[in-house]
Amino acid sequence: MLSLLAASGVAEPIYWENLGLRPYLFEIGGFQLRFYSLAYLLGILFAYWHLSKMIKAPGAPMAQRHADDLFFYCTLGVILGGRIGYAAFYKPELFASADVFKLWEGGMSFHGGVIGVLVAISWVAWRGGLNWLRVCDYIAVNVPVGYMLGRLANFVNAELYGRPVERDFPLAMVFPTDPDLLPRHPSQLYQAGFEGLMLGLLLLLLFWQTRARWRPGLLVAVFTIGMGLGRFLMEFFREPDAHLAYVVAETGLSRGQWLSLPMIGIGLAVLAYALLRPAIGSTRAGAAPAA
Repeated sequence: MLSLLAASGVAEPIYWENLGLRPYLFEIGGFQLRFYSLAYLLGILFAYWHLSKMIKAPGAPMAQRHADDLFFYCTLGVILGGRIGYAAFYKPELFASADVFKLWEGGMSFHGGVIGVLVAISWVAWRGGLNWLRVCDYIAVNVPVGYMLGRLANFVNAELYGRPVERDFPLAMVFPTDPDLLPRHPSQLYQAGFEGLMLGLLLLLLFWQTRARWRPGLLVAVFTIGMGLGRFLMEFFREPDAHLAYVVAETGLSRGQWLSLPMIGIGLAVLAYALLRPAIGSTRAGAAPAA
């Protein structure tokens, strides 16, 4: 999509309306199947299908019944954590009214969703006597696909657009939801490509083509560093929320960037832990060789 947009935007910005997009797949009566809802659904279904496939490979830290529990509780974690995180990190005034429950009006926090998923994993791991860190490894591999779909849905909704650019910038776009109608970065596509597609392919490659899954914490460390670094860099292209523009003015960084810095630090610490400890199945670990 980026290549097509670049080819079409040589000297003038690309107008979102000319792409023939709309925020819903179909409409029946007053009901619309919106792409944003579809992105959540497809991301969760992919995660469940792929996790069920992953645990059939040697060395899985869980059984199918645990994957079924994770499917349910992680879905709750994404939705509740994402919404509560949005209210806590970006709009605390939502807690003062019933608006905090109005998911259909938008407003979800990635960092809040991560916290919600970690709580869900902790509950399932504790109840099932599972290795928490290894369960996190298996879940982390599946997250970027859902994230990519969510950012593509943001683009289709013409929301969360980027910062202003020169009119002759190859990827400059004018979004109808922008009150100023300025040429802007299509930052939703940048995030879908970097934090979604590229990170997802890297994690899939590490899981299926290397012995990364035998080092507890390695996969979730790569995910955490990749997501944190990707979000930090992409925020330089993304337009800050209007009510949080003061954060950038006062600190030089956006709220999303400040929230991403701890992610990078935690990811580096977990990466060091994973690489310094013996792999499962090694002689030092005292376990049976992996199949």
